[in-house]
Amino acid sequence: MKSVVRLILGVMVVVALGACGGNDQQAATPAPAQPAGSPAAAAATATPKPLVKVTFQAGFKAQANLPFVAAYVAKDKGYFQEAGLEVEIQHSSGQDAHLALLASGRIQFSTTVASTILKQQATSGVPVQAVALFGQRGDTVLAVAENSTIRSPKDFEGKTVGYKVFPAPEYLGMLKASGVDRSRLTEVAVGFDPRVLMEKKVDVLPVFRSNEPDTLQNLGFPVRLFDPADYGVPTLGVTYVVNSEWAEKNAEMVTAFLRATMRAVAWAQENRDAAIDIVMRYAPQEQRAHQRYMLDIELDAAQSDLTRRFGIGWTEERQWQALHDALVEYKGIQKPIDVKKAFTTEYLAPVYQDGKLKPAP
Repeated sequence: MKSVVRLILGVMVVVALGACGGNDQQAATPAPAQPAGSPAAAAATATPKPLVKVTFQAGFKAQANLPFVAAYVAKDKGYFQEAGLEVEIQHSSGQDAHLALLASGRIQFSTTVASTILKQQATSGVPVQAVALFGQRGDTVLAVAENSTIRSPKDFEGKTVGYKVFPAPEYLGMLKASGVDRSRLTEVAVGFDPRVLMEKKVDVLPVFRSNEPDTLQNLGFPVRLFDPADYGVPTLGVTYVVNSEWAEKNAEMVTAFLRATMRAVAWAQENRDAAIDIVMRYAPQEQRAHQRYMLDIELDAAQSDLTRRFGIGWTEERQWQALHDALVEYKGIQKPIDVKKAFTTEYLAPVYQDGKLKPAP
């Protein structure tokens, strides 16, 4: 009798265990052991690589310049981290201090305009090199009052034209291309306050296209613009710049930085208001609508037939050679240089395929 009872109890236990198992029992089943040295086993035991620390110092105060926005967004969205980088974002104190820091190796990434790179190489030989070109056109245009009778550069004759530091090569190129008799102009140094135009101290003023027209508009003084590039003058704008000697030894790091920032540019282009939300955390003192104006202008200036084919940031030797030759002609640089040293696309090339961002490796 006891044997029968024990048998019945045993059957009940087995049935009970079977009823309680089901999916939970399958979920709790341990995964089969992976062969030693297999990719799956390596992934299961690998520890994450430590992030590489680098410093990006923007070449001006915090604001919505496109290369600044790209860094802000890449950090905020985690793109830098996904690329294996821990990036500290700083802003320059001015007077090209960021380029000195770049040359000395105290920072790794910065920004400057293409013409400054050519000037640096022609004067000091500092190994600064552009690795991405944002401004497919130059940053400076000529402004006149919207109701001015000036309708072409030829109409500058008999007028007062201001300049910030010296008459810029792109301005001189536009005069030549338009057949302007420069002896009939009154050229005066006016510094960097665009209000001299609304105060009628000058009739024509060079302005930074991405912000000063909007500044004047907000002061109740709308303007019309003359872009030297529209008159066949070679111009280029802002770039990401590195120390070329450092970059050669850290190529993967440079490509990782560009992969993250170009991904950020693509996101900002589709999410402009959200991008400005991020900008305002870096530049809370700035006026939001003005920052949006800047971003829109700079995104437009970053587009060209070249970038539509190869991707944002792309550049070619012919652009740099044309700018170089114009700077030589109008004494913008002291001597000719080899423009191949001023830029490279070798770090940007792995980021794109057929003009589209490649998936992160």
